[in-house]
Amino acid sequence: MNAAFFLTPKNDVAFLFHDCTLRQGLEKMRSSGYTAIPVIKRDGTYVGIVREGDFLWHIIEKSDDGAICLRDLENVRLPQILKAEKFPAARITSPMETLVEYALLQNFVPIVDDENKFIGLVTRHRIMRYLTDHNIRLDAAAR
Repeated sequence: MNAAFFLTPKNDVAFLFHDCTLRQGLEKMRSSGYTAIPVIKRDGTYVGIVREGDFLWHIIEKSDDGAICLRDLENVRLPQILKAEKFPAARITSPMETLVEYALLQNFVPIVDDENKFIGLVTRHRIMRYLTDHNIRLDAAAR
């Protein structure tokens, strides 16, 4: 069983372009209800994941007195707040063991094709549901 079986396609996923502003990112995150969202380049190349905390810590670090104006958020682009650690993406052909390993780090696993183009994601929920439905122990799946 590989990632293709569990894939939620890019068209059905909230994602951000790497050149969007901090304000646009916050608005997308708020409207989607997610706490982490994949970030891609305009050509579809996977860049990483931005989390609520990335936004929060950037605002706190850049705000002298704690007051921040929404206009200030329009001058900050996502590359300025993305953290150095990059959440790994799995390939569409990745086996269940890889999905389990990556799902331990976050609520979803970004999926890319052979050219590192983002094509969708696999949620931790779908992985856990599969393991539960098939009575597969997590330690056995992670080998």
